[in-house]
Order: sequence, then C-alpha cells, then structure tokens
Amino acid sequence: MKLFPIILIGIILEIAVWIGVAQFISGWYVFFWFIIAFVIGLNLLRSSTATIMPQLQQMQMTGMMGNDPAIAKKMATAFAGILLMIPGLITDVLALLVILPPVQNAIKNAGMKYMAKKQQAMMNNMMGGMGNMGDAQGQNPFADLMRQMQDMQNQQSGGQYRDSTIIDGEAHEIEPDRKQIELKDVNKK
Repeated sequence: MKLFPIILIGIILEIAVWIGVAQFISGWYVFFWFIIAFVIGLNLLRSSTATIMPQLQQMQMTGMMGNDPAIAKKMATAFAGILLMIPGLITDVLALLVILPPVQNAIKNAGMKYMAKKQQAMMNNMMGGMGNMGDAQGQNPFADLMRQMQDMQNQQSGGQYRDSTIIDGEAHEIEPDRKQIELKDVNKK
C-alpha cells in the first residue's frame, strides 16, 4: 500500500508544524483554532453536500455529466470542509488553496473521471465483463456481430450495401396466461 507511508509522513509533518507554531504563539490558540476550523469545515461540508448530493445522484443514474460550474464549486467547498475538519495547520492551508478556481477545475475534472470510471465498471459488471471484448479504441463489442448480420442481410436481399446503425424490428404484445383462483362457496353444503 503506497497510501500508508504518505499518511504517516503527513501526520508527522502536522505534529511538527503544531509544535513549531505553538512555540511562537500559545498552544491554546492553536487548540482553539482547531476547534473553530472544525466547526467551519463541518458547516461548509453540510451546506455543499446538501446542494450537490441530489445532482450527483442524478448524474450517476443518467450518466449525464454536465459542466455546471456551480457543482464544481460546491464539490471543492465540500473537500475544503473535509480538510478543515482534520486537525492540523497544513490541511487548513490546503483547504484554503482548494477554494481557488484553478484547483476547483482540477477537482472537477478528477471527480468526473472518477464517475466515468465507476459508471464504466458498472456497465462492464452488468454485461458480465463483455465490455472488454471491443478493441483498444473502446468500440462496442457487438459492432463486429452487427456488421456480419448486415452483410448477410445485404447478400440475401441482393441489394446494395448500406452501412446503417438502425435495426428494424417488430414488437408484439404478449399477454401472460392468467390463472384464476376458484372461489368456493362456504354456505353450500
């Protein structure tokens, strides 16, 4: 796991910065700042997630990933709130950097890529792993089969070759057999 050493180094750096700042100002000021930053971060997280969660769920369900700048700003605000809730001065500085627009755009792009990967994984899972049967350009795995069927149809009809992505068909409504429960008359003996 490559994440564990990074977290461990981050914790050690945070503690070193706490001690260094506490040498110049009172340790109580640092402690009270942690409490104030936690409350501010919690409020930022609550306000932003209340706004973006319904939109993110809708984007995940429909697969439509828009470029709404308000969502990117709210996602960055939520991430800044999480960073403010973590006790430490380095994470607080990072939270202030996250509020900057270029960083917000980077977070938005990373979030959209993550959602696209998650959606692709869900589609591959639904198709039983058949999503990898296409070639490297990510084409439809059934495209080759559809071309073969069109070639066969064109050969049988003797017509000219038409490259079409439209599939004709007919729909018939089927009514299932209905089973009826017979009612017994209790009054008859």
